Amino acid sequence: MTKYIFITGGVISGLGKGITSASIGLLLKDKGYKVANVKCEMYVNIDAGTIRPTEHGEVFVTEDGVETDQDIGNYERFLNHDQHAENFITTGQIYQTVIKRERNFEYEGEDVEVVPHVPEEIIRRLKTAGKDPKIDFVISEFGGTVGEYQGVLFLEAARMMEARTPEDVVHIHVSYLPTPKTIGEMKTKPVQYSVRTLNAAGIKPHFVVGRAEYPLDDKRKEKISQFCSVPKDHVISNHDVGSAYEVPIVLAEQNFGGKILKQFGLPQRKKGSAKNNYLQEWRKLTKTIKSVKKEVKIGIVGKYFATGEFTLEDSYISVIEAIKHACWHHQVKPVVQWISSEAYEKDAKKLKELDQYSGIIIPGGYGKRGTEGKILAVKYVRENKIPYLGLCYGLQMAVIEFARNVCGLKEANSVEINPQTPHPVINLLPEQEKLIKEKNYGGTNRLGAYPCVLKKGSIAQKAYGTDKISERHRHRYEFNNEYRDQLTKAGLQIGGTYQKWDLVEIIELSNHPFFVGTQFHPEFQSRPLDPHPLFKEFIKAAKGK
Repeated sequence: MTKYIFITGGVISGLGKGITSASIGLLLKDKGYKVANVKCEMYVNIDAGTIRPTEHGEVFVTEDGVETDQDIGNYERFLNHDQHAENFITTGQIYQTVIKRERNFEYEGEDVEVVPHVPEEIIRRLKTAGKDPKIDFVISEFGGTVGEYQGVLFLEAARMMEARTPEDVVHIHVSYLPTPKTIGEMKTKPVQYSVRTLNAAGIKPHFVVGRAEYPLDDKRKEKISQFCSVPKDHVISNHDVGSAYEVPIVLAEQNFGGKILKQFGLPQRKKGSAKNNYLQEWRKLTKTIKSVKKEVKIGIVGKYFATGEFTLEDSYISVIEAIKHACWHHQVKPVVQWISSEAYEKDAKKLKELDQYSGIIIPGGYGKRGTEGKILAVKYVRENKIPYLGLCYGLQMAVIEFARNVCGLKEANSVEINPQTPHPVINLLPEQEKLIKEKNYGGTNRLGAYPCVLKKGSIAQKAYGTDKISERHRHRYEFNNEYRDQLTKAGLQIGGTYQKWDLVEIIELSNHPFFVGTQFHPEFQSRPLDPHPLFKEFIKAAKGK
């Protein structure tokens, strides 16, 4: 029978519940069990697609085209397998389904109540995530922190599941222990309060994971054990480390996976196959992370960085992680810096600073703001032979720049930026034009995996080592085929196409150390133990520079 692990957070958001959840999945996978991770988000949005990246971090797109929370990306990277629609649940989805069922008379005349019908729908979806008979554990991470009103119904669903089959449920509470500088002592009181808030929802955690700047000492563990009613050896230290990829090792050293199995009364399955020695490969990775010295400096030119006075790296977390994976593969240390494209619009002389970078990336994005600065940056790296990787919007910026400065189409643009441009080298597909007119934005981009046929002898084909690939998309606007002949005759090369609709997926330049743009998002499929081929080639060129 499938077992269910619920992971809640306390005191502050951004604790690293996603990394903790992914790490627990990794530990159980290493012990021979099959795991499904689920992210439960409390917002009423149906998915994450209409949320600003600076509001809630990157939108991660699954193979089947669902726009999800960035923690789904963490699950994929740590567990090395794809997540799907059933691995992502929002309050909006739950209410939408309950109301639809009521309208279809599926409640057979009952009055439909928030409780129990909403929690029951949550339970149904969690069980759907574990419907595959091969799934041993469903690990459900609840977004936000306990005590927030919007999380009450998810906690109620977890309470109901435990009440029905207590032997099948384990609760893990991740909470924060601050060490105020003026005091110099790690404090447990915030954890005590968050656990008591969880108790008020009818849930008693089996484990408490203490997130802190430093490792938890015996005294802290004893206090949490005493006041939170958990065994001392069920208080797990999850202190700050140099890389998120070290977290599974920290947890494994405390036998966290073994303790979870013991709580369920389950054995560690026999090892012997390569896939059951996953943690061993992970240890090798963390050794590489710690040992690499030579730096490669990569600049990311974009606009989704600032939130108030702070830089939000989560806006492009998959891009950053893909850079890291490729760098570690090449035994170099990544140094990633943010570059505001709007600065180049105010002062083009600042473009000279791009010379200091080993490579430049323009990632995905939407809207007009900062685009002229991005186009100026593309021109500079093209002319000065700085390795370049354009992702989605980065391809479109490269096409516009080439059309303007090589083909002489001075007013070339995307219709997203300038609907009146005389040279719409980036245009809408007819079905997307209809959706925009109807203001039908949610879940209507070109989303998910599409096949791509690579041109023989192209940079991309050599990188992938195959002629056919499948990559994930999230965009509305496409390369305009009416300009294909003109641009290719001037030297722009088409490295790959989606043949069913004859859409350009990859553009390249051959007279350059590395210049590639992709309409898809390769970063979504990069894994720590299996870096993405295009990122590997990009970093190889950057390392050479």
